Amino acid sequence: MSRRLPAFSRIALAILPVALIAACGSTPEQGEQPTFVLKVTDPGNSGPLAVAKRDGSFDAALAPLGAKVQWVSTTPGFSSMLKLFNTGELDVSGAAFSPVVGALSKDVGVKIVAVADPAGQDQSGIIVTPESGATTVAGLVGKRIAVNPAGKGEYITLKALAQAGIPADKVTRVPLQQKDAASAFATGKVDAWASFLVPYQEAKAAGAKEIATEKSIGSKDNTVVVFRTEVLDKRPDIAAKYLEVLQGLTAKQKATPADFENVFEKTGPRALTGDRLADAVRVGGEATVPRLPAAADATDLADVVNTFADNGVITRRITAADIFYDLKAKLTPEQLAALKEK
Repeated sequence: MSRRLPAFSRIALAILPVALIAACGSTPEQGEQPTFVLKVTDPGNSGPLAVAKRDGSFDAALAPLGAKVQWVSTTPGFSSMLKLFNTGELDVSGAAFSPVVGALSKDVGVKIVAVADPAGQDQSGIIVTPESGATTVAGLVGKRIAVNPAGKGEYITLKALAQAGIPADKVTRVPLQQKDAASAFATGKVDAWASFLVPYQEAKAAGAKEIATEKSIGSKDNTVVVFRTEVLDKRPDIAAKYLEVLQGLTAKQKATPADFENVFEKTGPRALTGDRLADAVRVGGEATVPRLPAAADATDLADVVNTFADNGVITRRITAADIFYDLKAKLTPEQLAALKEK
């Protein structure tokens, strides 16, 4: 008796693997569980991501693509998250040019997919302790200043010193991430701190003196959206949908900024009140929508790269081609049409 399978059975078995592969890449049927988990920085209590987390905006948009988000707790500052990107524990985050330049100099696999025009440039800068005696950037000579290395803090410091005509080696830059820098500043272990966003505002509220801001020094360290490169290569459709939702939320924040503060908690340590709440609402009203990179962004990027390279922070002058991901080339006309390019 022949042990050979009938012809139609052999054909069916040959087709089965192809069918399974096709099914894995198709849009999931109703009731199926998402197969791709996009790991996103946890937003805290304010901003577009906080509203998205509360309302499930990303999950709703990503579900047809077989994906969902997972919120990852991180420390303040993109440069403190590099290990998470390297180990695949984080896929996407907001950032600025400077820490991404620093990341690429360390061969971390991340790329920029979107850039936002400058806004809220009084939310980052250089502060000093009252005991330091410094009242201007020139007063930093001989002082110790905490900076997150190869990140926004170090860029702000170098840019401010250059503007004031002070050689960088006249100031001691102490490499500390935001959390450790906050402690060092509060206990007087450093005289000054180049900081940003919530830690910066908290230190000012506690009595720190501001001697420079990103606006006053002409910073070109623009806000960006950063993805792990492996995710971009495998699922550019997910990156595009994430960016589309983020664009819509940021536009809403600009229109109704008060709705994007104290998203989860109205009271308690994370909630803002009084002058700080009013200031946050003002800044939210100035928000700019992240868009695909343009030619002018390469010029701003070059300012950051040259500031770092000229001061030995990085050894390779990274270019726009190194750092901007060409998401446009990966998308269908329909996907591209959904994104704001300008």
